[in-house]
Amino acid sequence: MPVQFHHAHTTDLTRIVDTYNSTIASRLVTADLSPVTVADKQAWFDAHTPHRRPLWIVEYDGLYAGWMSFNSFYGRPAYDGTVEVSIYLEENCRGKGVGKACLEKAFEACYELQVKTLLGFIFDHNEPSLQLFYKMGFEKWAHLPRIADMKDAERGLIIVGRRVIP
Repeated sequence: MPVQFHHAHTTDLTRIVDTYNSTIASRLVTADLSPVTVADKQAWFDAHTPHRRPLWIVEYDGLYAGWMSFNSFYGRPAYDGTVEVSIYLEENCRGKGVGKACLEKAFEACYELQVKTLLGFIFDHNEPSLQLFYKMGFEKWAHLPRIADMKDAERGLIIVGRRVIP
């Protein structure tokens, strides 16, 4: 399979931030309105650990393609079995099955990490991401209309979920 994963190292943070920043201008993927810095993302990066909340580097055909992370949902112990999955891919790697491979990796990792439920937080106008998650068995669990002021438009947020471990 041309998609491979490895845990991110500190040396990967610059390209993680570059990939993230590459999505800001589209107003399709993130609610950040201006680029972030490595320093802005350092605490977020440090919160990820391979055995609890992993952050993976994604490679496609041997080249860097982006990253995927598990993020704690709400910060209370009762929610430890629920995580938000985030996927950020380089533009030239989108639409090639890399996102699908990322979600398959996420499902597989849930068993080892004791994660029972995966969530995705996706803008309601981000059709490519919504279609990917729905195709992979996620369901729409919530719609928060017009909660993000993106300066050019107000956007809603759809929360999709999938129970991985019964």
